[in-house]
Amino acid sequence: MPAGFFFLVATFLWGSSFVALKAAIDVYPPSFVIFFRMLLTLILCLFLWRWIKCFDYQKGDWKWLLVMSLAEPCLYFLFEGYALQYTSASQAGIIVSCLPLLVAFLAFFMIQEKLSKHIIIGFSLCITGSILLSIVSPETEQAPNALLGNTLEFIAMLCAAVYVVSTKHLLQRYSALSLIALQGFAGTVFFAPFLFFIEWPPQHDINALLNIVYLGTAVTLGAYATYNYALARSSVLTAAAYSNLVPIFALLLSALLLNEVLTTWQWVSIFIVFMGILVSKGHAENKVVVV
Repeated sequence: MPAGFFFLVATFLWGSSFVALKAAIDVYPPSFVIFFRMLLTLILCLFLWRWIKCFDYQKGDWKWLLVMSLAEPCLYFLFEGYALQYTSASQAGIIVSCLPLLVAFLAFFMIQEKLSKHIIIGFSLCITGSILLSIVSPETEQAPNALLGNTLEFIAMLCAAVYVVSTKHLLQRYSALSLIALQGFAGTVFFAPFLFFIEWPPQHDINALLNIVYLGTAVTLGAYATYNYALARSSVLTAAAYSNLVPIFALLLSALLLNEVLTTWQWVSIFIVFMGILVSKGHAENKVVVV
């Protein structure tokens, strides 16, 4: 199947993850949710050990492997988990629209990819739209502090951009499943100490637990497996461009499943973000990132 199909599957799963994560952290602390999400992923990877064990480490790759693991899942899930305590799933999904531009910026610093005026203008518009979205968003039950939540989500996107660039580099030598297993291990170890500092819920919620299971299986394993498979067969900017579908899926699913509604000014902010994405496409048409 073409890489585009696998990108489509991955972006749908990631779009749905905002809804599932929001539902889970409404009941459990973010650290609790993320730890068990990563633990489930690690357990599933153990069942796939025969395909994962062929990990032929190459000298010097520890830096790239460390950067990838710290960026995502560790810091990415940390910031995103707490972001969704303060903002809505739909607003967080819109911040994802900035990912392609962030990838282009980081590609400039990490692999010396030239920046064009389209990227600079587009990045400025995306930042403006994201800030405006945070300022004009009223306090609601789903978004008690949108400014803080959206800022944390934007930092999470910076981590995601580092992940995309570093993973593209590593996929030349390691399988997608091997890298996912490493992420599962790193995430489990990173978030385990947080369990000693959180207040455990007096009773469990079946719906929230099912959302954690969904996050640890379909999203973490399924989305990353399909995304990494396609990423190995595509340019890094092509992969990042598909992330534009994530906020669309997040908006639709948030409206359908969480009954979230956006105001007129929020839609104006979203329009500015997408204008930035359209402007930035002039860069993608003229340049291809070589990793």
